[in-house]
Amino acid sequence: MGYLCLGLTVTPPKPKLVLCSSRHEMEARHIQRAAELADKSAGMTSPHPNSGCVICRGPNVNVVVGEGFLYAQGTKPAELQAIESARDLCRGATAFLNLEPGDSYGDETAVSALVKAGISRVVVGLRHPLEHLRGKAIHTLRGEGVQVDVLGEELQSKTIEEALKYCLSVNAPLLYRAAFQVPFSVLKYAMTLDGKIAASSGDASWVSSRLSRHRVFELRGRSDAVIVGGNTVRRDDPRLTARHGGGHVPVRIVMSQSLNLPEVANLWDISEARTIVATQRGARKDFQKMLASKGVEVVEFDILNPRELMEYCYDRGYLSILWECGGALSAPAIASGIIHKVYAFVAPKIIGGAKAPSPVGELGMVQMSQALKLSDVSFEQHMPLTLAIILQIGPDMLISGYLHPIPDMSPVIPSLDETSAIDPSVKSYDVRILFFYKAWDPYGALSNFSPHPLRMPDGNGNYVTWPTVEHYYQAHKFVGVNDPLARECVEKIKSAKSPEEAARMGRTMEKKRPDLVQPEWDSCKIDVMYRALKCKFSIYPHLNLMLLSTAGSVLVEASPHDLFWGGGREGEGLNYLGRLLMQLRSEFLGESSTLSHTSS
Repeated sequence: MGYLCLGLTVTPPKPKLVLCSSRHEMEARHIQRAAELADKSAGMTSPHPNSGCVICRGPNVNVVVGEGFLYAQGTKPAELQAIESARDLCRGATAFLNLEPGDSYGDETAVSALVKAGISRVVVGLRHPLEHLRGKAIHTLRGEGVQVDVLGEELQSKTIEEALKYCLSVNAPLLYRAAFQVPFSVLKYAMTLDGKIAASSGDASWVSSRLSRHRVFELRGRSDAVIVGGNTVRRDDPRLTARHGGGHVPVRIVMSQSLNLPEVANLWDISEARTIVATQRGARKDFQKMLASKGVEVVEFDILNPRELMEYCYDRGYLSILWECGGALSAPAIASGIIHKVYAFVAPKIIGGAKAPSPVGELGMVQMSQALKLSDVSFEQHMPLTLAIILQIGPDMLISGYLHPIPDMSPVIPSLDETSAIDPSVKSYDVRILFFYKAWDPYGALSNFSPHPLRMPDGNGNYVTWPTVEHYYQAHKFVGVNDPLARECVEKIKSAKSPEEAARMGRTMEKKRPDLVQPEWDSCKIDVMYRALKCKFSIYPHLNLMLLSTAGSVLVEASPHDLFWGGGREGEGLNYLGRLLMQLRSEFLGESSTLSHTSS
């Protein structure tokens, strides 16, 4: 009996029996199912690890009683969803996880939920790829008496190897980012059977079929950013939207050294998606001002090349990048080693033309033995053959594979003696700077996106629960405005499924309808943030202790693009979030000192 694919919170109506010939095959199936569930969140909101959980019972662990997957950081963990689905059937059951839990500092929701539910055994597909989280949850579970088996370590067989490979592919973006300090980059192109991406005239409408283009929209929806070069903007005037009716919309990035770009282009319309233009420092300042007036972000580089751009995207926290460029840009991207996977849509057409462009430009190779070879190659047809015959058209072929193998970081296991204790007695002449940005960072719980709900007064004597600080902050842009649409914005942001979505809603509405933002927002937003932060670090003791442990260090939110709340790319930001946290730290330390003197 197969598994049943459900929605965001997977709640099987009744236990399901899964038939397999051996226990190893059974456990491999459950791990693959956890990975399949995890993959459901790819592109819904980003960036975050993809994690799923399947809870099973029975002497051969062949009865599925609960399932779940993580929607985004700051939302309910996959393990907790599966436990809530299985309820009392958890006691003595086995939980299958495609990825080791990676909770925020001190907030072991997934781990504690597994222990409290009475799970007796946990099977983990991959240790967490981030060094400060790797092995932490496994060690904690084992310390609580839970048996933990890791694929490739305690469990080994041919079927287990296949399941492990599946776990690697589902979290490939996170693994590449952790191993190479650049986002996972995919090069996508569509070409004719004779290797052309357009006719000699430059016309490229359409090389591939409608079904193939729909698959491209899916690839965009799974990416944090889509990159094109100036030639693509001038020739095709693309929109580069996901066009899937909601969910995650990637940032559009244009690489252009000279800024020889049209003044009117679809990408300059940021109502659907944000646009970043990466250029050489000093290029066409007047054109930069024009783009900025439209809300397009311009980032200048001393040396603009694919490697520098990817390092910048890494600093912004991006996990996955889709390159939809022509051969002039794809060649240097491949040559710089930052393209990890290729998706080639091959249409059963021949266009010819000695000067017709090809998908990859000059790489400097003169012998076939120098050719780059793909690994883990797969072939897919994007139209059933019977339908192709009826429509009298040939189905496109999708060929995909990796230019660089997926890094398997599981053998790197930290010793039990390793610690990450913070010395609070830092001298003024030896000041340390502690950077934080994403919720998965070592100090990620300092982020507004960390999964810590707040209970705050609403001004009418009532208390309202907000999922995260970011939900509270974004919604308060519109609080108090006497307009039904403003009140609707507050409720939509409050119920957003993740802090990323709350931020996207608040920022988008602020740009589209500045008249709905409360008039005193610029003067009161720091106080709004302060109240939310004080509540967060007051009601969670472990967060308070973590903040106090940073005493003597400068706290900097390492956002490269938010020059108000963050520190900026080159330290030019105002870092108001870091300042507020340090102010709170000083206040809490003062209170602690006062309490100490009083008690003595």
